[in-house]
Amino acid sequence: MNHRSYLALAIPLTISTITTPLLGAVDTAVVGQLPDPAYLGGVAIGTVVFNTLYWLFGFLRVSTSGFAAQALGANDEREGKLAFIRPFLLALVVGIVFILLQGPIERISLNLMDPDAAVRLYAAEYLGIRIWGIPFTLMNYVILGWLMGMAKIKVSLLLQVFMNVMNIILALVFVHVFELGVSGVAIATLFSETTAFFIGVFIIWNAFLHRLEMPPLKEMIDSSSIKKMMSVNRDLFIRTLCLLTVFNIFTAKGASYGTEVLAANAVLIQIHYMMAYFFDGLANASSILVGKAVGSRNQLLYKKTLLLSLQWGVLTSLLMAAFYHLFRDSIFTFFTRIPSVMEGAHVYGSWLVLFPIAASVGIVFYGVFTGATEAAPIRNSMIYSLIAFLLTLHFFVPVYQNHGLWLAFTIFSLGRSVFLSLYIPQLSKKLFPKRSVHLESN
Repeated sequence: MNHRSYLALAIPLTISTITTPLLGAVDTAVVGQLPDPAYLGGVAIGTVVFNTLYWLFGFLRVSTSGFAAQALGANDEREGKLAFIRPFLLALVVGIVFILLQGPIERISLNLMDPDAAVRLYAAEYLGIRIWGIPFTLMNYVILGWLMGMAKIKVSLLLQVFMNVMNIILALVFVHVFELGVSGVAIATLFSETTAFFIGVFIIWNAFLHRLEMPPLKEMIDSSSIKKMMSVNRDLFIRTLCLLTVFNIFTAKGASYGTEVLAANAVLIQIHYMMAYFFDGLANASSILVGKAVGSRNQLLYKKTLLLSLQWGVLTSLLMAAFYHLFRDSIFTFFTRIPSVMEGAHVYGSWLVLFPIAASVGIVFYGVFTGATEAAPIRNSMIYSLIAFLLTLHFFVPVYQNHGLWLAFTIFSLGRSVFLSLYIPQLSKKLFPKRSVHLESN
C-alpha cells in the first residue's frame, strides 16, 4: 500500500461521495436564483429536516461498508451477501415508518424551527413531496455502502453521478421551464432518488446476489451477528444524534436572526457539506482498507492505511482552505444572487476557511474506526465535541450572535478531530494485540 494505490481508491470514492450533498445543494442553488429569499429559507428548512432524518440512519451506509469490507478481506461470499440483506431489510422497515409518521414529522420540525410564515409555507410544501423518497434513500444507503465495501468503486461512482445529474437537469426544467418553484426541486429530487434505487438493485442482483442461494432465515437473524450490527449501528446512531443536535441548534438559532441570516447560513452550510463529503471520500477509502486489513489480519496494511489517512487528510484540508479563500466570491454566486444573502455570506464566510483544517482528521479517522466496526470511540468523541459546542454557544452567542454561532461550530469541528485521535492507540492495541497473522501489505 502506497500513496498511488491509496489515491487510486480515494479519488473515485471522493468523487462518488461528494455527489451526496448535491441533492440539497442543487435544490438550494436553483431556488436561490429566485427573487424571494423565502424560497431559499423554505428549502433550507426542508433540507435540514431531511438531513436530520437521513443522517440519523446514515449508519446504514457506513456500517454496511465496514461489514462488507471485512467479508471481502476474509473472502467470505456468504457473509458478504448477509452484510447486504440485513441492513437492507432494516432500511425498508424504517423508511415505511417515516412515511406513516410524516404528519408529526412536519409539525414538530416546523414548530422547532419556527420560521416566518412564508418560509414555513414553502418548507411544508418541500417536506410533503420529498418525504415519499425516504424508503428509497435509506435503501440506497445500503446499496452504496455495500458497493463501496466490496470495492466496486466505479459502479458506486456511476450510480451517484447519474442520480445527481438527473436531479440537476430535472430541477432546472421543473423550476425554470414549468415554473413549479419549491415543488419543482422537491419532485426532481424524489424522482432521482427513486430511479437510482431501482438501478442499484438491478446492478447488485446481476453482479452478485443471483449467484448465491438465499441464506437460511436462521443465518439472516443470527443473534451474534445481529447483536454486532446493532451495537455498531447504535453507537453510530448516537453519534449522528449529536451531529444533528448541533445542526438543528445552528439552524434554529440562525433563523432567530431573520430570514436573510438564515438564508446566508444555509448557503455557507451547503458549502460546508461539500467540504465534509470531500473528506468522506478519504474516510471511505480508509474504511475499506482497514476493513480488509481486519478481515485478513493484515497489520501492515492497517498501519500504512492509518498513516496515509492522516497525511492525505491534512494535505487536503490545507488545499481546500486555500481554494475556498481564493474563490469564495464565485462559490457564493453559484448559490444565490440575492444582494442581502450575498452580503451575509461575505460577513460570515471567513469561518469556513477554518472548517477543513479543524475537521479533516476527525472525519478521515471516522473511516478508520468504521472499517474496524469499532464505533464506541466515535460515539464518545462526538459526545465530548457536542459538550464543547454547547459551552461555546452559551458563553459567546449572547455577545457575538451569529459570529458566536460559527465559533461554536468551529470548536465542535475541532473537537471531533482531537477527541477521536486520542482513541487511535487503543484501537490499534485492540485490533492487533500481538503479532498479526499476516504482515505482508496488499
